[in-house]
Amino acid sequence: MLNGEGWLKNKVKCDLTVIKMKNYNHQKEYSLPIKPSPNLPNDQAINLYPSLCFFEGTFINAGRGTDMQFQVFGAPSLPYSKYTFEYTPQSNEGAKSPKFKGQLCHGKDLRKEPRLNKINLEWLIDAYNANGKKKDFFNSFFVKLAGTEKLQKQIEEGLSAEEIRDSWKEGLDSFMKIREKYLLYE
Repeated sequence: MLNGEGWLKNKVKCDLTVIKMKNYNHQKEYSLPIKPSPNLPNDQAINLYPSLCFFEGTFINAGRGTDMQFQVFGAPSLPYSKYTFEYTPQSNEGAKSPKFKGQLCHGKDLRKEPRLNKINLEWLIDAYNANGKKKDFFNSFFVKLAGTEKLQKQIEEGLSAEEIRDSWKEGLDSFMKIREKYLLYE
């Protein structure tokens, strides 16, 4: 798709060889035989990553410095009345200096959450609201993760997760039409 749609600068083409998997379809779950990163230790972390990676662009710790990377999130300032799960980030293979190293974080444990098939924005919005909607919630990396300033502004304006998702509909529909000619599996 990258090559076919000319998405690279100056329409540069990647030299790719695509090897189709036998007996695969989109309904089959696939478990990676090795972890793709020290911070993606298991299938649950990989599944939750698209939702929790947005915390990397905030002051919230996304489980770095634990063995529950991208399966929990928290911060010392999140209210314990709402966020009763506790953990203390420490240096480890995936994070030498994690956010809140050595500090008790109040947060949410998502290790037993059902498998997601879409990005969950509710956790991000809830943490933003629990933090008192402070201007220091987001850092400059958030815009890089989201691709534009739009998501941050929508959260700051108080839009719900569903309203934000609805704003993606036209772009997603357009993408789905383009991708049809590149799908390898049913």
